[in-house]
Amino acid sequence: MDSFDDAIEWRVTPGLAPYAETLSEMEARAAAIRSGEAREMIWLLEHPPLYTAGTSAAEDELLSPDRFPVFRAGRGGRYTYHGPGQRVGYVLLDLDKRGRDVRCFVAGIEKWLIATLADFGIEGRSEPGRIGIWTGQGAREAKIGAIGVRVRRWVSFHGFSLNVDPDLSHFAGIVPCGLGDYAVTSMAGLGATTDMAEVDAALARHFPAMLSGLHCNG
Repeated sequence: MDSFDDAIEWRVTPGLAPYAETLSEMEARAAAIRSGEAREMIWLLEHPPLYTAGTSAAEDELLSPDRFPVFRAGRGGRYTYHGPGQRVGYVLLDLDKRGRDVRCFVAGIEKWLIATLADFGIEGRSEPGRIGIWTGQGAREAKIGAIGVRVRRWVSFHGFSLNVDPDLSHFAGIVPCGLGDYAVTSMAGLGATTDMAEVDAALARHFPAMLSGLHCNG
């Protein structure tokens, strides 16, 4: 689907994509974007159950090291979980031509996910000092989306994960994103009855606004 911009490929991979192969392809694509040999890409998929460790991950935050495979992801952030029922979005954009502002880029992903959740009646928000998307207040406060990006030669890769209807018990094997005091929730857990195709359609609707907002200072 290329309705946004001829320079951007919108790819949706069915089934469960093996993480190591996906990571390798994503890094190769980022290099090809930088060299002008490939288009930018938004890549939506699901992974089998696994944990990933970002560059700031602390070993004591991996509570169940033998529960699922663990991968060093190379992205920013700490430990996170990926698995069925979670929409993972890899965002490969050439920030050299889109503002060269990483803070603006991360904020843009946050706004994109918040707008997507709103289509399903869920009020998401960002929180100062906490990367990701949050819902609820007080005892009901919980994280529903994670963001972890990397930028190499001004090409972004990695991206976000949005909990549509994953097995939330799988998060118990880690301290998600180093924030052990907060619960994790999902769209299904908040009463949103939907499927991945509807979530993808909402992401597509709100992507142009995200893209146009990347020049925060321009």
